Amino acid sequence: MTLKKRESLMGWGITSTYLGYMAIFWGYPFIWMFILAFTRWRFFGPPHFYGMRNFTRVFRDPMFWTVFVNTLNFMMYFLPMVFVGAMLFALAVNRMKYFKTFVTLSFLVAYISSGVAYSIVFMNIFSDIGPINQFLYKHFGVTIPWFTSPQLAMLTIAIMVTWKFIGYYGLILYSGIQAIPRSLYEAAELDGATGWIKFWKITVPLINPAIVTIFVLAINLSFGIFTEPYMITGGGPMNKTMTFMMYMYETAFLRIRPSYATAFAIITALINYGLIIAVRKVVEREVSIV
Repeated sequence: MTLKKRESLMGWGITSTYLGYMAIFWGYPFIWMFILAFTRWRFFGPPHFYGMRNFTRVFRDPMFWTVFVNTLNFMMYFLPMVFVGAMLFALAVNRMKYFKTFVTLSFLVAYISSGVAYSIVFMNIFSDIGPINQFLYKHFGVTIPWFTSPQLAMLTIAIMVTWKFIGYYGLILYSGIQAIPRSLYEAAELDGATGWIKFWKITVPLINPAIVTIFVLAINLSFGIFTEPYMITGGGPMNKTMTFMMYMYETAFLRIRPSYATAFAIITALINYGLIIAVRKVVEREVSIV
């Protein structure tokens, strides 16, 4: 056997484990997903061909539009809050001289914390008899229905999720800021540029890839959020916190309609992908540091 053949066999031997893993845990579920989407199946017995009816039913489903509006509502709160918070965190860390590692790791604790655990914590904080409402009632004589008001419930969930991801997204922006050459700021200072001008004319344009990354991650998160609304509101009140993932879960496992849930998931993924493409077209810019 020639050396070339031995190297080829060794290469296939090394990659065969990974290829097998991909075929079993990615390839097979992907094929089965498309089979389910075009058939009717209820976990038992063989699936029966159903054509495009699963997909057409999605757009006739009132809950689809309710969940779609809920997701846009969540993004309306979440995207500005997490972006501004992450930017402030990145700028603060960039200016710190001491305890920088401690501060960044402290914020990352929120990111790696259990969704169930911190949902319970925030549920107690924002409850009717929680510390926030007790403070408001004691000093102002009012309480806020954080989880019982249809509009405030989604805002409260967005605040919780922002707390979880602000450190992670902030570190992405911080890495982009660190990559900017200091000479650009020094040249701007010689030209009399203020801190605000340097921020808008140098920092923001040159960290555009990091900003795009944050928006992509945040949009993906908005379409895939499950734990927080499921734990706290269960989709209520009045289905105003029902999300795509929650409705897919309930459809597949509570209503025993996995085929329809699969078609719902495919359409959700396409909407998610289309929105990401649109945001990238608007936000993304070519960045080059000479």
